[in-house]
Amino acid sequence: MKLTSIEELKHMANNIRRDIVTMVYLAGSGHPGGSLSSAEILTALYFNVMNHNPKDPNWDMRDRFVLSKGHACPVLYAALARAGYFPLEELKTLRKLKSRLQGHPSRTDLPYLEASTGSLGQGLGIAVGMALGAKLDNKPFRIYCLMGDGEQNEGQIWESAMAAAHYKLDNLCGIIDHNYLQIDGPTKEVMDTDPLDEKYTAFGWHVIKIDGHDFEQIFKAFEEVKSIKSKPTLILARTTKGKGISFMENKAEWHGKAPNDKEIEIALRDLDKAK
Repeated sequence: MKLTSIEELKHMANNIRRDIVTMVYLAGSGHPGGSLSSAEILTALYFNVMNHNPKDPNWDMRDRFVLSKGHACPVLYAALARAGYFPLEELKTLRKLKSRLQGHPSRTDLPYLEASTGSLGQGLGIAVGMALGAKLDNKPFRIYCLMGDGEQNEGQIWESAMAAAHYKLDNLCGIIDHNYLQIDGPTKEVMDTDPLDEKYTAFGWHVIKIDGHDFEQIFKAFEEVKSIKSKPTLILARTTKGKGISFMENKAEWHGKAPNDKEIEIALRDLDKAK
């Protein structure tokens, strides 16, 4: 299902946010903050940008998506379900015993995932390997990798960034959900990695800075990605953690906890107003 109008895309992102808060509420645990902040990015990728086919999930020419910040899997599960990979009803099983929807992405349980992730910093390396493999096999598909702010603290991110530039992986697009918060608080206090744009540029990447909630900017960036040759691209997407939920926005404590009975009512009301 490809969505082309901004209104359709906004409606889908809002539905994905409803899915996120509902499944985390039903699970009694999970990571809503960074899932909510990346709803527009996942909506753009799965409903417009990427070449993929839910009816043939192992199609060899599909574009690959790697969720490096694996704790934000609720947004990925919601996007996959809404795209038709599995029934929406299954979202209610998040983090339940024997569920395919584990608290971090498990490809063993859910084969529609490209990689099992969770230990922060590993996703970009996996994506680099996929991109290099595609180059060696002369395959035209692209690899998209979504990272978080906090995992920019990881050394292996920068090893992968260096390798991607060295091998001229112009089929690789990294995206940072840049909300300036991680589990322990503001990134500037925990481990300040700014200026990320200058760092990635110095490592040999083409960098695009956008508002990660603005679909027009998102699509313009992804179009630019396709025009860049001989180097990987990083989209630095400025976002709001907990986006769309009044009491969650810009609050580090909502990195990894579930809303209670009263809070889920407020959250769903907030999203109703956004329709």
